Amino acid sequence: MTPGAALHRRLLTLDAHLDAPVHFARAGWRFGERHALATDVAQVDLPRMEDGNLSGGFFVTYVRQGALDMAGYAAALAAAHRRSGEIDAVLAAYPDRIELATTADDARRLHGEGRRIAFKSIENCYFLGEDLDLLDEFHRAGVRMAGLVHSRANQLADSATDAARWGGLSPLGAQWVGKMNRLGMVIDASHASDAAFDAIIDGSVAPIVLSHSGSRAIHDTPRNIDDGRLRALARTGGVACFATIFLSDMHAGPERARLFDLHGRISDLAPDEQADLARRWAALDMVEPMWRASLDTFVDALCHVIDVAGIDHVGIGADWDGGGGFPGMADITVLPAITERLMARGLSEDALAKLWSGNLLRVIAAAQSATVAGGA
Repeated sequence: MTPGAALHRRLLTLDAHLDAPVHFARAGWRFGERHALATDVAQVDLPRMEDGNLSGGFFVTYVRQGALDMAGYAAALAAAHRRSGEIDAVLAAYPDRIELATTADDARRLHGEGRRIAFKSIENCYFLGEDLDLLDEFHRAGVRMAGLVHSRANQLADSATDAARWGGLSPLGAQWVGKMNRLGMVIDASHASDAAFDAIIDGSVAPIVLSHSGSRAIHDTPRNIDDGRLRALARTGGVACFATIFLSDMHAGPERARLFDLHGRISDLAPDEQADLARRWAALDMVEPMWRASLDTFVDALCHVIDVAGIDHVGIGADWDGGGGFPGMADITVLPAITERLMARGLSEDALAKLWSGNLLRVIAAAQSATVAGGA
């Protein structure tokens, strides 16, 4: 074992945005079993977490956004309840291997016990509708991080990838920031527009995160963050968790779009349809990967973010099972190679411990301390 691989094996490693729950209700699929990319599209399972020493991360409740009306909110809320319950059921099936964490101390305890760590998060609070008290319910269910918005503007905020509706946050979105602070939940600004990000930074009494975002200086797209806002995030104690997405243009032709739609609905597919999706996905990746990047591209871009924000304000949020990954960095088994390359760039063990989990755990603790102090 190389020195880098040995160090990676010792580290507590967290990913801030794991879309693995999209697979949890699939017929015939088990999180505790090993899956191969040649026959399955999943990038995260317990055996591969052990192989790549991914200690854990934030398992995402995400549902598709519908109409901004009561019927749309109600349908999405029902889907969110199902997804949150699916996460709970999977964790309950493997109590000796993985457990829900709700605090930074929980994560450290589980790491010491040799078990994997599952935080719960929300991507896109659209399904709350106009009832912010629903956040209390999801907090009781273990959720400790949430983001306002996804790829389209909603009743709370503008999206980075849609026309502005509010010029940042809606009045309800501004109330959401205060509610999150009072509950001690970490605010995730990934997918938010620049104006919404600025308003969140100004309005939150606790540091925030970007759970899966990239650098606009490396690849110019609204979905990534510019260097000025990276510095603002650092000044306020936040953490930018670096993603594998948008290191290049997204190559999403008609076939990729069809497959991506099926991927989002994979739990509705029969096992033979799931296998066909995996076959078609792997074949397309051979011809036209969704992202034209490499492990060296990723490390170069990550080092730029570290240079801009400082090592105390960067983490990892690759967007596994949500569109992340590329040839050479296709699933979580590659994680030790990232540590090896960063060691070769001169990062110390202390710096790597901050990057892989320390910074994120600090923000979790800070958000919970803010609510103890009274919040906003």
